[in-house]
Amino acid sequence: MNQKPSNAFIGASWVALAVGVVGYLTGLVRAEMLLNEKGYYLTILLLGLFSAVSVQKCVRDRIEEIPVTDIYYGLSWFSTLAAVALLTVGLINATILPSEKGFYAFSFLLALFGAITVQKNTRDGQQTDKSKQSQ
Repeated sequence: MNQKPSNAFIGASWVALAVGVVGYLTGLVRAEMLLNEKGYYLTILLLGLFSAVSVQKCVRDRIEEIPVTDIYYGLSWFSTLAAVALLTVGLINATILPSEKGFYAFSFLLALFGAITVQKNTRDGQQTDKSKQSQ
């Protein structure tokens, strides 16, 4: 049975994604860091968002018995964990306040959660629409 997510959950997912990404990027723009450091943190965010959505898609595809190669599945998990690890190492070694380190960590995780739930909601909505059309 396919059930479309509620509008409240869809809205909350988009808000989580937007707040996480905008907060993270605002922190980067305002940070007193070298440009290469800002690029490092921006790249980690982009890698994390893409790989987290990819993991969610792979897991969902496997549940629905849609073929996913083990290599792609493994790479998706590896890149997600690598993004988290790279952010962690970067923040541990950064010369910023502990409160700023926490801000980046939590905005990063909020953005990843938002990206995963937005992708899930999009897929659920599409499946619900396909079910209605076939009836």
